Amino acid sequence: MRLESQVVITSKIETCIASLEALVTTERIIKIIEEEEFKLDNAKLVIEKAYIASEVLTVIVMGAKIFSPLAQNKLLKIIEEPPPNKAFVMITPNKATLLNTIRSRLPIVMLNDTIDKESLGLDVEKLTLEDVYQFLQRHQRTNAKEMTRIIERIATQAMQSNLYALDEKSLHLFSNAFIALDMGSPPPFVLGAVLLKLLTKKKRNA
Repeated sequence: MRLESQVVITSKIETCIASLEALVTTERIIKIIEEEEFKLDNAKLVIEKAYIASEVLTVIVMGAKIFSPLAQNKLLKIIEEPPPNKAFVMITPNKATLLNTIRSRLPIVMLNDTIDKESLGLDVEKLTLEDVYQFLQRHQRTNAKEMTRIIERIATQAMQSNLYALDEKSLHLFSNAFIALDMGSPPPFVLGAVLLKLLTKKKRNA
């Protein structure tokens, strides 16, 4: 990693911040961190901090499990046209919840702790209603933490496959799923909602 604008995908947000801080020589770091969701008010604070004049590079570090689409849209202009001596680092566990507009404007760094080679046990590219039913049956007793990992992998595979018509509203689906799990919604119910919605987004020729 370097002290420059980027997205860092990692589940170890605090460790990542510590690594960035260890790189500081003359630079200054401003941290705006949320335990759960980075909201519109957080984005407004980032913009406010970004327009404070600085003679040295100021790196504004943003961290959260989820960046709301509203917050991401608010940050777009300042990421595209940063004020002098400003850089922006977004740290989050899941690339799938980031808007395409953000991902196209910032380099993405995947840290090793996010690499998951374990088989999902679901062919997302050839998803059918029967697949959804069987997968739900296998995960009736899966806890919220593990379900979060499963939905992250489903979201990532669906987006990488280019077989689904996924837009900004679809990203709300994944973000809302993570929030629902954090709030105690039954994991099988959340999984079912995500998979059934994905089916409706499947491209006709897929």
